[in-house]
Amino acid sequence: MSFQSAISGLRASSTDLGVVGNNVANANTTAFKASRAEFSDVFATTSAGVAATATGQGVNTAKVAQQFTQGNITFTDNGLDLAISGNGFFVVDSQGDQLYSRDGSFGIDREGYMVNGNGQRLKAFSADGTGAISGALETLRITSANTAPVATTNVEFGANLDSQDTAPSVTPFDATNNATFNSTTATTVYDSLGGSHLLQLYFVKTGSGTWDTNSQIDGAAVGAGSPLAFNTSGALSSPLGGSVTLPAFVPVGGGAPLNISLNVSEMTQYGAPFAVNRVTQDGYTTGRLSGLDIDKEGIVFARFTNGQSTVQGQVALANFANSQGLRSLGNNNWAESFESGAALMGSPSTGSFGQIQSGALEDANIDLSQELVNLIVAQRNFQANTQVIQAESAVTQAILQIS
Repeated sequence: MSFQSAISGLRASSTDLGVVGNNVANANTTAFKASRAEFSDVFATTSAGVAATATGQGVNTAKVAQQFTQGNITFTDNGLDLAISGNGFFVVDSQGDQLYSRDGSFGIDREGYMVNGNGQRLKAFSADGTGAISGALETLRITSANTAPVATTNVEFGANLDSQDTAPSVTPFDATNNATFNSTTATTVYDSLGGSHLLQLYFVKTGSGTWDTNSQIDGAAVGAGSPLAFNTSGALSSPLGGSVTLPAFVPVGGGAPLNISLNVSEMTQYGAPFAVNRVTQDGYTTGRLSGLDIDKEGIVFARFTNGQSTVQGQVALANFANSQGLRSLGNNNWAESFESGAALMGSPSTGSFGQIQSGALEDANIDLSQELVNLIVAQRNFQANTQVIQAESAVTQAILQIS
């Protein structure tokens, strides 16, 4: 029995050495998960069960268990690198097969799909035209088309007009003569083709608490002066609702007429110099894709050169009832199995799912110091079992000599 026990010990030690060696070899593999060899003893049995004097028949390798503990997260300069902080696996499509990975080394292929180093496409929950996320799981494809321009329809303007100003002595209003107005400011607006135009506002004091607003687009007057009135507290009292509708402006470049509503509800008249607090408008020109942003919830935003962004989808994560039951396929991939249970899909930062960190990668969960200790232990176990075989051989030789 000693030979059999020692040989089983050599096999077990060899397995242990192989597992430890594989861990050490993958110490720098992105998101690699360490394995641990687990062993069970073997006893001699009879038809009546285990004999009271049984000494055992050696050792068996019970299983090689993967250790799905969190690896350190290292930040990179690539915004498409993704790390999962917490539970979950990325879902990737490998030529029609659905696989799972912790490796977030992603990029964009020539067709616009987010892919890992193996060319496998990342799966995500799709987004509709408004940016709302649906439950449909599909491969994530980033749009490369220019965003369509949007014509300006509303301009919100907040400023303070100096109550201590006096009405200009030179009349009528002339945009080329600074003596005919008190203050001016400008902002850019856009037509339906994305063409930019300069909207200039001129403020002319007409009396105590009353002003005229004169508007020009690209130097052309749009309507006569629009009156503004303020109460004794300096708040706007007219027009009611604080909205002024400018006459339509026809762009030279062929776009649709611009119909702009000027919201001046935030304007005030205090005893302080003219100051613009806020100018916003809701139009923009066409834009080209300039980059991607991915937040901790896995929402993928495409950024465009016109300052706009659109939601492309939400990175999906998968969890399993028994992660150690996953079938390892190599290339940092796993497949579900009967032991792992079916994949539970979900969104990052919800429930038991971890959060996404963009511009970062998860390191292998390898403790090299511990692995080197394990290597020494496995080596000594191998040597010890070799000594058992040598001792058994010497005993056998002595018996043969006696015979």
